[in-house]
Amino acid sequence: MARKINCFIPFRDENQVKVTVENLKKNEEVNKIYLLRTEDASKVSGTVLGCDIIEVQSLKCTAAIKKIAEKADTCFTLIYTKYTELSFGLFALERMINIADDTDAAMIYADHFNETDGVRAFAPVIDYQMGSLRDDFDFGSVLLYRTDALKEAVSRMNIDYKFAAIYDLRLKVSQKGALEHINEYLYYEVETDTRKSGEKLFDYVDPKNRAVQIEMEQACTEHLKAIGGFLKPEFKHIEFSNDPFEYEASVVIPCKNRVRTINDAITSALNQKTSFKYNVIVVDDNSDDGTVDIIKKHSDDPKLIYVAQDKSYHAIGGNWNVALHHPKCGKFAIQLDSDDVYFDESTVQKFVDAFYAQNCAMVVGTYRMTNFKMETIPPGIIDHKEWTPDNGRNNALRINGLGAPRGFYTPMLRTINFPTTKYGEDYAVGLRVCREYQIGRIYDVVYNCRRWDDNSDASLDIEKVNANNLYKDRIRTWELKARIAMNK
Repeated sequence: MARKINCFIPFRDENQVKVTVENLKKNEEVNKIYLLRTEDASKVSGTVLGCDIIEVQSLKCTAAIKKIAEKADTCFTLIYTKYTELSFGLFALERMINIADDTDAAMIYADHFNETDGVRAFAPVIDYQMGSLRDDFDFGSVLLYRTDALKEAVSRMNIDYKFAAIYDLRLKVSQKGALEHINEYLYYEVETDTRKSGEKLFDYVDPKNRAVQIEMEQACTEHLKAIGGFLKPEFKHIEFSNDPFEYEASVVIPCKNRVRTINDAITSALNQKTSFKYNVIVVDDNSDDGTVDIIKKHSDDPKLIYVAQDKSYHAIGGNWNVALHHPKCGKFAIQLDSDDVYFDESTVQKFVDAFYAQNCAMVVGTYRMTNFKMETIPPGIIDHKEWTPDNGRNNALRINGLGAPRGFYTPMLRTINFPTTKYGEDYAVGLRVCREYQIGRIYDVVYNCRRWDDNSDASLDIEKVNANNLYKDRIRTWELKARIAMNK
């Protein structure tokens, strides 16, 4: 029986690949193993451990993917994306091939084990769907492509990327075939990124990754055009004067059990200086830690509106909806999370000015990452420059958030409402808004985002991270289907 797989492994030096190559050679399905050598690797050529060397500029450039396609002459092509040791469970590769044959999948990926400092842990991944457009979607490090699907996709790779080629490849493959997830633990890899979930959240907006993000945006935009989900920069106009409100703006603070931070948030909101009438709506979702007592200490300020939720399920989205539909809610509703503060006393004024100047239904500001002591921490200022007036609404389907703080035109948002969830509710609304309306931007720092151990996303286990990512992918899928239908 002919061997079915050619394998492509990143190469730094012989010691780094030795165990991985030995493990692959034990499998009867493996035909050839190629080592991808970059310029910073050991100066070798020809063969190492009986494996041919392929010279590439980087592992993520288009030229490297094209060289892989040239050498791919078996039924399946395995691309390993890490430099650490790789090994498979008994008959794992056979299992991947069988599932690929049974489903006619274009690419197969699987759950696996991560080993960190000798400790092995389960590393489940999630199902791929239409809206799984994040360039950091976690497939694990083993990608098994059907070779004819890989070659067909590569034949359509007409942009030379330095960073986005692997992303471009899987998007193009997904246009013609399924990316199938095997929820079985089939291989073992070594995990070197041991940061907490909250520390990884902002990688995609780190300024030092800007060049990478520009390429990722281009690849995603081309994909949206190919599948009919691209939207031109054409937006609905808003006549703000048509809507009389008692208050021009409301600061909305949803909270639950934030006894350590709620006083700072409320004080920051009440101290705003504006040329118009505004208020602060605090919606408490059944706090039992003393938060309510602190809220009530501000009750002598006429700008404060305190709303106590009933015992039904609300989450952040439900709390926002209560504030939005409150009869005292202003024409513009501006976010302030209960553990954050505004940068200075001009934030609310800047938001309202931006709505009128940019004629938008939503405004996103710029924030500074701080610790609990308000000291700047990496990556520092987050300005979300990946949001552009022309292509922001399309790039929003790739990134995992739209930035903060957010402000909304209340009459518009009352027709959409937030989903009743405590994660991704703001992202869901942002996607829905930019389907029809322009989202404005403020590039001055207007917000201090405090990271501390009690942040809801500071340190999540893998199951919770997966659940959150699955939900956001689902949001993207719904939105993408709506945009494709609208274009038709």
